[in-house]
Amino acid sequence: MTVHRVMGIETEYGISVPGKPHVNSMLASSQVVNAYPTRINTGGRTRWDYDEEQPLRDARGYDMTRAEADPSQLTDEDLGLANVILTNGARLYVDHAHPEYSTPEVTNPFDAMLWDAAGERVMRRATELASATPGGYQLQLYKNNTDNKGASYGTHENYLMSRTTPFSSIVRGLTPFFVTRQIMTGSGRVGLGQDGSSAGFQLSSRADFFEVEVGLETTIKRPIINTRDEPHADPEKYRRLHVIVGDANMSQVATYLKMGTTALVLALLEAGQLPEDWVPRDPVAELHAVSHNWQLDHLITLADGRKLTAIQLQWDYHDAAAKFVDDRWGSDVDEQTRDVLERWSDVLDRLENNPTSLADTLDWVAKKKLLDGYRSRDSLDWSSPRLQLVDLQYSDIRADKGLAHRLEQRGSLARLVDDKRIAAAEQSPPRDTRAWFRGNCIARFADSIAAASWDSVIFDLPDHKALQRVPTIDPLRGTAEHVGDLLDRVGTAEELVRVLTAN
Repeated sequence: MTVHRVMGIETEYGISVPGKPHVNSMLASSQVVNAYPTRINTGGRTRWDYDEEQPLRDARGYDMTRAEADPSQLTDEDLGLANVILTNGARLYVDHAHPEYSTPEVTNPFDAMLWDAAGERVMRRATELASATPGGYQLQLYKNNTDNKGASYGTHENYLMSRTTPFSSIVRGLTPFFVTRQIMTGSGRVGLGQDGSSAGFQLSSRADFFEVEVGLETTIKRPIINTRDEPHADPEKYRRLHVIVGDANMSQVATYLKMGTTALVLALLEAGQLPEDWVPRDPVAELHAVSHNWQLDHLITLADGRKLTAIQLQWDYHDAAAKFVDDRWGSDVDEQTRDVLERWSDVLDRLENNPTSLADTLDWVAKKKLLDGYRSRDSLDWSSPRLQLVDLQYSDIRADKGLAHRLEQRGSLARLVDDKRIAAAEQSPPRDTRAWFRGNCIARFADSIAAASWDSVIFDLPDHKALQRVPTIDPLRGTAEHVGDLLDRVGTAEELVRVLTAN
């Protein structure tokens, strides 16, 4: 039981065209996505393969019909929008009128944070190129989750987990965790309510947009626990937990903690070691209440009548994870699992005793410190539009304009990885998942690849009448260890497919 498992992050970026508010956001997003691979990435125009996608399959045991589904749920339809695969194994595309970056599959929270940061670099460079295109628009991207006019766009996490874990246990075990982890992983937001019209500051930019406890939807009637059952792996062995309740984090530490603590809780669930009596009486109301309570003293009413703060519930999860890790691994636990547990403990301790000391660690604390400075200096209350502008500028991905990046440059927001390593991850895939095979095929044989997805790479070879599909159903095969020597040995896509077919 460690933090190591297959995982990934999908981030929709907010987009604006300064001075041209009526420009079609889908067109602007396509401009961003199209600029990157044609000008920088050697992957060319390999299209996304939709054949293996099943967005309407529900983990509760049925498929929603296409007639019942909201159009936004039909993610298996090729709408002809910009949609490419990068040499680092990631997917860059237009989704719901936003440019989206989906990291390649990774095996630990540190790598999830690293390739997520690489995605921010991809988006920044793509935006610069798109804005420099003659006749194009000047574009700005924000790594945030709401336009504060009633619309929200997602930052989704994905975790591969055992199919044998009952989904009902997942709901009971994860609901209180997701309701409360925003005290560590919230990005902070000026304004209360979906349109942000009520004055105030809250921990999470996404919490107010969730309306139900469990469901298949992702853009309407958003659920705390999403039931999409699309594993992109052997469905007999795995499910892919699709988490839509998180925020987009600028802080590397917050991203790392978000992925690491969730991985530990999933391990507890799989082992049957997680108590099931922590569920709030009204999870949706408590999700909103915790977010609105930056003072961190709100008492959550549990189904059994007990009342606990979000910090106390997070301590319960931490202590259960720490005990199980110690019982199972003792001093032999891997370094990253130990580090996540120690950081989790330290953050909870400081949230209890001195939250402002986390201004260099957590997004919501860093953002609130900035906002409090403006409020004090200019006598502003929370209804001031200027504060919403500061909120937005925090998530601006431009290195010279974004407030989070400027805090990093001053050493006021901690980093776990430097620009050199992020630049390498922008171009190269993780070595220990199937993304290694996908990314290297794109880098070396792009002209011979018709399409690709998480599950396969499809070759179009002149000496074959039919397309040649190479399945990649196992996320832990196709790694550098498995195929690195082979890829270095072959000179053409034809030779690669011939060897793979022979084997």
